[in-house]
Amino acid sequence: MMRSSTTSSTGEPRIRRDFAAIWQTYGTLGILFLLFVLCSVASPEYFLTRENLLQVLLQSSVMVLLACGVFFTILIAGIDLSIGSAMALSGMVMAKLMVAGMPFWIAILVGGLGTGVVLGLVNGALVNLTQLHPFIITLGTAAIYRGVTLIISDSRSVFGFDRAFVNIVAGRIVGIPVPILIAAVVAGFLFFMTRFTKLGRNIYALGGNAQAAFYSGISVKLHTLVVFVISGACAGIAGIVITARTGAAEPNAGVGFETFAIASAIIGGTSFFGGRGQVTGVVIGGLIIGVINNILNLLNVESYYQQIVMGALIIAAVTVDKLFTRKTR
Repeated sequence: MMRSSTTSSTGEPRIRRDFAAIWQTYGTLGILFLLFVLCSVASPEYFLTRENLLQVLLQSSVMVLLACGVFFTILIAGIDLSIGSAMALSGMVMAKLMVAGMPFWIAILVGGLGTGVVLGLVNGALVNLTQLHPFIITLGTAAIYRGVTLIISDSRSVFGFDRAFVNIVAGRIVGIPVPILIAAVVAGFLFFMTRFTKLGRNIYALGGNAQAAFYSGISVKLHTLVVFVISGACAGIAGIVITARTGAAEPNAGVGFETFAIASAIIGGTSFFGGRGQVTGVVIGGLIIGVINNILNLLNVESYYQQIVMGALIIAAVTVDKLFTRKTR
């Protein structure tokens, strides 16, 4: 009797499938746990203190917000390289409005969140109209958004706005920094959307097979637009948070942040080939990036090495995804 092509006498395909399942479920948590152990050994006096762990979460908050946004674009086998520039432009517009005398809460909605949504709409509309890969579109819009930021700011930091904005958005509630709570609320909302709404199921279907989704009655262009709006909105919220944390809108804010955000999503188990991933994994991926940055700072390692670590992690995570997941389909 012939043996099934999916099974060998050595059981290797089954082992590969089992490893893929374990990796998808526990791989990211395992990496985070291992990092905690290594960091505790490297800096036993300071790393596990309450204030330092809060600092890790605080440093990770902006990255988690950006990673949650880029996660949706990767989920449909796309990408958004403009999130760092969109974050900077959103924060700059908001700061300009506050300096001009607009109440900070209106500036947050109009300048911060509103600008992010508009920038996401532009990205999605260009992808739909040109039918070019999002890599090309967002590579171009990243340069455009950064240029607009430099122009409207005259390449200078903008500060001197309402201190109530800084005190509220960058303050603490029950000892917990507000940026952490903002990131948690956004991630929780997006988790609910992906797990319990028709929109979330349609986005996964689009990422799994765009042609099949189209023939199933799913509007590919509409959902592509929605995905980039989500990414832009997350970038806008990140712009609000980072402006409050630094007390100024910096024209060069977010430079290179797209690398960290993409790394967070990929390390968190999001497939670069679309259709698979979870918001919870992305959050853990963002924490991994935060832990790495934190321990490198504690050990006084040059920040340039962080870029090397991020690049290596992206390559390793995508390689594992390809070797142990796609081969089992």
